[in-house]
Amino acid sequence: MQKGYNLKLKDADVWYYPNVFSEQESLLFFNTLKVDVKWQQDKITVFGKTYDQPRLTALYANNSMPYSYSKIKMQPHTFSADLLNIKQKVESICKVEFTSCLLNFYRSGLDSNGWHADNEKELGKHPIIASVSLGAPRVFHLKHRKDKSLKHKLTLEPGSLLLMQGQTQHNWLHQIPKTKKRIGERINLTFRIIK
Repeated sequence: MQKGYNLKLKDADVWYYPNVFSEQESLLFFNTLKVDVKWQQDKITVFGKTYDQPRLTALYANNSMPYSYSKIKMQPHTFSADLLNIKQKVESICKVEFTSCLLNFYRSGLDSNGWHADNEKELGKHPIIASVSLGAPRVFHLKHRKDKSLKHKLTLEPGSLLLMQGQTQHNWLHQIPKTKKRIGERINLTFRIIK
């Protein structure tokens, strides 16, 4: 049984499982996914200005359901054998069957993901997001939407799994901030159920 712990955040249900994948497995998956995934870089518009999204993304699924966020609509590719292997391990821990995986490729500390919640309507009322980290560790920030004093910071290590469920997306925002520190590449797989 995989050992994890609850972050004990108010109005949320967030679990962290370190070492779900061994160092060797993580490195193997990272190297394969970096090459085999059909990465794309979308444009994103913020306050009327259009920029390249500060990371590469890809969507994979066991169905043809698209996924939309920040005015970007992504069409899924079919799960590869590696993605299915990772998905199976994640599902055995989370006791949930996921339909889709949104992948993010952070090429350096300058790639980031701003404050947001995964609360798009196609994810349903209480979204379950299972996030696997491969490659370089990155700092993950959480903050409560209403109570500004409630914040949490966690380093997502390679081979780890972060599970966000219940009311988390309604009550909390999260981000991967930019950093000027020299850090390596990271791939993040966010498994979700798209309805």
